[in-house]
Amino acid sequence: MQQLAERQRDFAAALLDPGLPMPDGLVGPDGEPDPKRFAVYRNNVVVSLIEALVDAFPAVHRIAGADFFRAMARAYIMVQPPRSPIMLDYGAGLPEFIRSFEPAAGLPYLEDVARIERAWAEAYHAPEASPIDPSAFSEVAPDQLPAMQLELHPSHRVLRSQFPAVTIWQMNIAGGVPAPVDLAAGEDALIVRPAADVEVRLIPKGSLEFIRALSDGKPVLAALEAALTANSRFDLTANLCDLLRAGAVVGFSLGREATRS
Repeated sequence: MQQLAERQRDFAAALLDPGLPMPDGLVGPDGEPDPKRFAVYRNNVVVSLIEALVDAFPAVHRIAGADFFRAMARAYIMVQPPRSPIMLDYGAGLPEFIRSFEPAAGLPYLEDVARIERAWAEAYHAPEASPIDPSAFSEVAPDQLPAMQLELHPSHRVLRSQFPAVTIWQMNIAGGVPAPVDLAAGEDALIVRPAADVEVRLIPKGSLEFIRALSDGKPVLAALEAALTANSRFDLTANLCDLLRAGAVVGFSLGREATRS
């Protein structure tokens, strides 16, 4: 007799592969095997997973078109079925899958739009934190700034695209109007949820390196050096102000002391 874990694996495999037969031991209300009933159940499972991906990637769905997206989603489900009963996590691998999905090669920016939508979902479900009041920095002496470490909001994400992925995403979410874009104009973005709503912000060149360095626990001076390597005209004051306005900073430390709002 099969062990329970083995039976569960066979059942899961048959659900996602219509080429596999109905697992042994499954019977209908009459106590007899019912392949047609199982086929209906199999179809409902796949359709539900596709709908979950449609909900999680609305801009990708709109750009690709319903038929193309559903075919792509079905192919994704076959190779990356859910690993957790928590469906909020499902779809994390779709952006990478799009990169290797040959039929999507004609939409080279689609992967990055999917990355934005995935980052949006992660930010939405990230832990809560209160942005710091900018007035707290009034107590920081100028000579303390280089060694200061900033604590960023747990929801923050940054990403870089060689395409205008943020602009394309904005044109394809609710209320957006598609328009011609220069595909050679790359964009960097900050995604953060300081309050109830997730915000997707374009950030200037060098800001991504600056934010990543701060996220790694590096002091402001080291983060500035990383930013200047990427952009010799990086403006420290302007970027710090932008982070504060975005609600992306929740605290800072000066040596052993830590300040939070």
